[in-house]
Amino acid sequence: MKTTMYRRHFIVLTAALFASFGPNAFAQASYPSQTLKIIVPFTPGTGMDTIARVVAPRLSERLGQPVVVQNQPGASGNIGAEAVAKSAPDGYTVLMGANTMLMASQMYKNVAFDPVKDFAPVSMAAYGSLMLVANPKTGIKSLPELVKQAQAKPGAISFGSPGVGTPHHMAMELFKLESNTFMLHVPYRGSAGYTQDLLAGELNVGFLPVHIAQGFVKNGRLNALALGSAKRHPVAPDVPTFDEVGVKGVDVDLWYAFFAPSKTPASVVTRLNTEMAAILRQNDVQEILGKAGMIATATTPNELNAIVVKDYPRWGHVIRTKQISAD
Repeated sequence: MKTTMYRRHFIVLTAALFASFGPNAFAQASYPSQTLKIIVPFTPGTGMDTIARVVAPRLSERLGQPVVVQNQPGASGNIGAEAVAKSAPDGYTVLMGANTMLMASQMYKNVAFDPVKDFAPVSMAAYGSLMLVANPKTGIKSLPELVKQAQAKPGAISFGSPGVGTPHHMAMELFKLESNTFMLHVPYRGSAGYTQDLLAGELNVGFLPVHIAQGFVKNGRLNALALGSAKRHPVAPDVPTFDEVGVKGVDVDLWYAFFAPSKTPASVVTRLNTEMAAILRQNDVQEILGKAGMIATATTPNELNAIVVKDYPRWGHVIRTKQISAD
């Protein structure tokens, strides 16, 4: 009888112990046990897509599970971001995001996710920098000259972008706000036509990715005015930052980062962060991203969260002040 009673107590205690852990605990312990998806909210060939496809096979090797990249473009990235935000918080769906998510979510009406509250930051992936350039036909060779001309003749100077709400456009709007200038925006549908007209002199000034801009600066087709980073860039070490030439607050670096749905278990986020950080430190990864104009950079989840919390209201202020809408 005693043996039977002890056995019953053991079964009850064991069941209680398993119940106290809950299903998530065992899911975390076996993570990962199935295919992971990295959702890219833009088309193939973009910076985000490049990063995701560089990281995916290496992450698969480290986790021992397949990692697939899926492109879900639309609404300036909002469609793919929403899909991840509404996914199960189990670590099997990851967003390859960027600071454009903080902009686009505030430019469209009725966006069904919150870019701050609905994601668990995993790690920064890379930075990209923008350079402000002028066509030589304008005679503008420095940022102070541009500011002086723009203030003297509001609207006489034109600038282009690949479209409303793109980083190029938002960077210029922030610059205009901080320099108290007005310049005429000419939006294009994509980078090709915009860059072509900037080189032809149909547009006066504009932002370009630093690795693209520097090539045109070197051959004399464009004049470099300022770099939209906190510090100078190794690709263009002679180009000063906005801060250096007296226009404060125009840090318009593009950043790319990985996010999981909110409420993803901390242990899963930590595992993903550890593996992605190791991948981003690999020399070949840094070289591949470097050739695409990006600097591979890993952070802790808390460090990425601090960047998101700071950037979201900053771009929101620009969008509201300049009344920018993508609808």
